[in-house]
Amino acid sequence: MEQNKANSPKLFVVTAIENKDEIEERYERAYIFFQSLVADCSEKEAHDALNNAVCKNHEDVSLGMLMSILTEPHNATKCYRDLTLISRDGLTCVLNNLSNLILERYLKFHDTTRNQLLWLLKEMIRNAVTGVDSVCWNLMRYASGGDITPKNIFLVESLLDIYIDNRMWLDKYPVLICMVVYTYLRLIEDHNIQQLMALRQKEVNFVIALIREHFTEVLTLGRDLVRLLQNVARIPEFNQLWQDILTNPKSLSPTFTNVLQLLQTRTSRRYLQSRLTPDMERKLVFLTSQVRFGHHKKYQEWFQRQYLATPESQSLRSDMIRFIVGVIHPTNELLCSDIIPRWAVIGWLLTTCTSNVAASNAKLALFYDWLFYEPDKDNIMNIEPAILVMHHSMRSHPAVTATLLDFLCRIIPNFYPPFADKVKQGIFNSLQQIIEKRVLPNLQPLFDSPKLDRELRTTVRETFKEFCTNGNGEGASGIRDEGNEELPRVGSDEPAFSDDEEEIAPNIADDTDDDDLPLSEVRARERPEIAAAFPLVLRPYAETLLDERTPAAANALINACTNTMPPLSVLADIFAAIHQDSPRLRISRTPTNAEIEVVLNSPLFGLINIFISAGDDAKRKIVIDLFKDLRTTALIDCIGYYILFYLRVCYEREKKAERDSVKRKNVKFKADIYKEYCNVLHVKVADNLAYDTARCLDGSAQLVGWLIPDIYREFKDQAQNHIDLLHTIVCGLDSWQLQRLVCLTLQGNLMMFKSDDIITMLSTSLDWETFEQYCLWQLLTAHDISVEDVLPIIPKLSFKLNAEALTSVVLMLKQERPTADVLRQMFCRTVDEADTFVVSTIMYWCQDYEDKVGDLLAVLLSTRYPGTSPNKRKRPGKHTIPPNAPPTAESVLGHLEQIRVYCVEQDDMSIFNMECMQKALQQSQSNSSDSLRKQYSELFSLAWEDELPIARRARKLVSNSLPINQNLHSSNEDSEEEEIVKPKQAKRRKKAISDSD
Repeated sequence: MEQNKANSPKLFVVTAIENKDEIEERYERAYIFFQSLVADCSEKEAHDALNNAVCKNHEDVSLGMLMSILTEPHNATKCYRDLTLISRDGLTCVLNNLSNLILERYLKFHDTTRNQLLWLLKEMIRNAVTGVDSVCWNLMRYASGGDITPKNIFLVESLLDIYIDNRMWLDKYPVLICMVVYTYLRLIEDHNIQQLMALRQKEVNFVIALIREHFTEVLTLGRDLVRLLQNVARIPEFNQLWQDILTNPKSLSPTFTNVLQLLQTRTSRRYLQSRLTPDMERKLVFLTSQVRFGHHKKYQEWFQRQYLATPESQSLRSDMIRFIVGVIHPTNELLCSDIIPRWAVIGWLLTTCTSNVAASNAKLALFYDWLFYEPDKDNIMNIEPAILVMHHSMRSHPAVTATLLDFLCRIIPNFYPPFADKVKQGIFNSLQQIIEKRVLPNLQPLFDSPKLDRELRTTVRETFKEFCTNGNGEGASGIRDEGNEELPRVGSDEPAFSDDEEEIAPNIADDTDDDDLPLSEVRARERPEIAAAFPLVLRPYAETLLDERTPAAANALINACTNTMPPLSVLADIFAAIHQDSPRLRISRTPTNAEIEVVLNSPLFGLINIFISAGDDAKRKIVIDLFKDLRTTALIDCIGYYILFYLRVCYEREKKAERDSVKRKNVKFKADIYKEYCNVLHVKVADNLAYDTARCLDGSAQLVGWLIPDIYREFKDQAQNHIDLLHTIVCGLDSWQLQRLVCLTLQGNLMMFKSDDIITMLSTSLDWETFEQYCLWQLLTAHDISVEDVLPIIPKLSFKLNAEALTSVVLMLKQERPTADVLRQMFCRTVDEADTFVVSTIMYWCQDYEDKVGDLLAVLLSTRYPGTSPNKRKRPGKHTIPPNAPPTAESVLGHLEQIRVYCVEQDDMSIFNMECMQKALQQSQSNSSDSLRKQYSELFSLAWEDELPIARRARKLVSNSLPINQNLHSSNEDSEEEEIVKPKQAKRRKKAISDSD
């Protein structure tokens, strides 16, 4: 017996260190028992022995024969014939055990076992064995998507051939037809490489035939059929099918009206389950029902190595997300436990997706039930994971939330434009249900989060304005804006279950997947009841704080914590929860005392008051640690500007309360408190000011404008010229606030800039939006910035890309008198006939200072030829030209050519008729290369004409004409830098950007 056992064939591939499990031992015992009955017997004797044994031990005999068929190809035909003859139950026992064997051990099968399994399946189908469709269903689950390995392709093609060869048999099983269509539609998507084109074409032809001939049955697949058809829509055969679905639905089925009929039908969970192998399903179920949150990383890493490591497996994520969303519906007890929730698993799948196409498909799989959601038919558990992924990812992975919100906004008009209103209604129904069932208490913090890009927040607000009407979520509970009355209220007081799908599936396990879980209120997901997390002695204080939400209640809780300190995370959670449900800090342009008192009645200001007061060190340390935890974990990101607001309020109150004018002037803004807060966080004051101002802008642009004077007065060294802070400020300014800042600057109460490194700041600002640059230059002008400070940026400004800055500079030059420095920077600009900056400025100056402009141009042109200078050896080499180097001769000639063209058009050549210009042009021509002479021949020709039109334009101030510089042709470099004549005294300017002031 031991020898027979050792020589028995093997069903599974096992290693030397693996112990046999009970399934393997059971089949080996059955095989040995079967061999003991037929060994050394004739065919008649063996048949009699089997008939006698099957009456007593039917299952062991059947299993022994089944193992023989699966492991001994040479005996399979005879053994299968004997099995059909002796079976007392129509092979039911064999089919049940075969299905279990496939579900539990298929991946361990020997190649021989797999081949024999397919042979046995074909024989059973050919003999029309009742119940073999169940075996087909289970085996098809191993035809995995995202897998193009030879073994998987072999299984896919073998099953396809079986169905093609036994088409008449398949037509009798509507549910199996749906399974085949659903499976191969999914697989066709993966078979798009050259080596698999023949297989793909065979799959396409077969699936198209099934869909067209059995469209009424296929309709029961519901909305996920549309999702899969979308993925293969570019294949010609499916493109034609789409045309029929959209334009001629009756040609497919008399009961088919339009594609909306499919989209409004929920896909049965059995089909969502079928696209994962049983092994994958077990792992995901284990992950979401047994693994504790915080201990899940190693399991996820193992799962990724096992199933998601290849490029082809990217498409598998959509199948997994649809399975998690539609099949895994945890109980309330599981929801309230510390087991890893569904949203965390889905977030992990999204963040590990590296293919853009696969990522888009994964997002569609996540939101697919939202698009045509109907509360009385669909299950809230199908839409709950998506909203929680967005909600929880905002804290640690805001980019995930951003891309999901962006996708949700874009899918409304783009999913199918004729159904845009219906998609919008479905998404609105989903959000309405989420609010009503308290999946989230309030959508406003999600839709208006400061971590989102400004443009995205605007898009979200416009798309879901009904859910952003106020700060407490009331807009999500039925308040509609005007113009949206056509969107009816959805849902009812009590949710209803959808009808079970009436599907008759002979010999396939009963389908209990259609909303078999109760539709109940979804409880808070992240943690147990907030107050219950506190120690017993602190629980009353926590409950009072949750009920009253006042600074006094917050102070009382912190007092109690000095004796019994709870975990810092628990303390942070209660303040974060209160803050999340509270409206953002907002004030009017000129807040009243009553308005400020209402704003200050917040627990967060109670904590800030403790932080500012230096009385109780124990309480203060608790608050400091709490602030640090809230900021580093991003639970509350507004503490910094709340502190600034509170300091401003205290400063104003102290000034008003002090009646003595001398003492009133000595009242100080407690800037050291904010600096200490920055030290606690280990961040620079300047960077934190920029961060807090950005967060403040997300909540209230009015508050930013209210705080700006204090920021630049009390933190002058850190704030002035800080580019990020400045950009945040100009992003939120409106015309009224800009005018206020300009007035404060003119009064001497605001100084936002300093002369140091202002060019770097201006260069950075060139990428800003138009109004932001406009605000910046208005503020610069208000600070009386001199034109000398902006000269180095003039050559860098593009007339196409930097029109805002260029306009501001030209208006500044309009107020100035021409100088050698200014002309040198202007003529360093790239010559472009469409760029009129230089021409416009020169022509404007010529109205008052034509002689001076002519002299400056002559000097500039003459000194571009170092060959005339005895000091040329002092000039830097071509590799050492400094950034502020004078323009080249070609650049000067190019700009003069533009000026010449303009003067010809205006019929006024007076500036070129000046003696200094004539001499400069002659000298330039004599020292220029042949190519330059040819290029600027018309310009040089002006120097040789005997007569030129001498009509000169009228001057506003003729007395401003200047004599010709006698040292025009001097080679001294200083001649470029000095004025031709002493300019008249400029008006006195405030030195608003001087550090000494």
